[in-house]
Amino acid sequence: MRIIGVIPARLKSTRLPEKPLQMVCGKYLVQRVYEQAKKARHLDDVIIACDHEKIAEACRQAGAKVVLTSPDCTSGTDRVAEIARKTKADIFLNIQGDEPLIDPRTVDQVALLFRDKTVVMGTAVIPMKQKQDIPDPNVVKAVLDKQLNVLYFSRSPLPYQRNKVKELIYYKHLGLYGFRREFLLKFAALPQTVLEKTESLEQLRALENGYRIRAVITRYDSIGVDTAQDLKKVCAIIRRMR
Repeated sequence: MRIIGVIPARLKSTRLPEKPLQMVCGKYLVQRVYEQAKKARHLDDVIIACDHEKIAEACRQAGAKVVLTSPDCTSGTDRVAEIARKTKADIFLNIQGDEPLIDPRTVDQVALLFRDKTVVMGTAVIPMKQKQDIPDPNVVKAVLDKQLNVLYFSRSPLPYQRNKVKELIYYKHLGLYGFRREFLLKFAALPQTVLEKTESLEQLRALENGYRIRAVITRYDSIGVDTAQDLKKVCAIIRRMR
């Protein structure tokens, strides 16, 4: 089973200009994601899929493997699908290009989900420890069934706690996806769905079309970089880790 990690990178960003090329403690943001992904034991290769030569050149100089994809791709998953059309592999992992702290052990956990041949799409979640994150719409919540299939993703506090049940766990969704190649190409060809557009969460397209997404519960959190403040937070964490 050949597994490829793909890191989508787009030059334009509304909240943080040229986000992939922002410096994080002396390295490009996307370079740090690449270096973390390369540490995963169960990936056969890691590719940065970008939309602009400026990113491609910077990545090459940093020693990363990079492929230019169409500027017409509307999402990171579309870039991963473009790589999948040209690359021989069984499984493709969509590793978010703005998470320089992604833990390679989480990447491996998602990759290993596909040992179960019934899994066509997988992702990772982590129990939420900070109560203030539960109502935060920027923190996506996932609800799981007993087999760890995802029932729903939402930006709202989900489930709604009408009754106090001490066993209830809120799960934060980490933006890491794995796909079997055939399903990835099928998923990318599906039109956007009502729930997907409502919540602005593309993974809901799979659920709304009746497909299952298997989750793995990880212990390793990650932070997405969307703003200059996020960038400062990540830099502070990296400096503490040195």
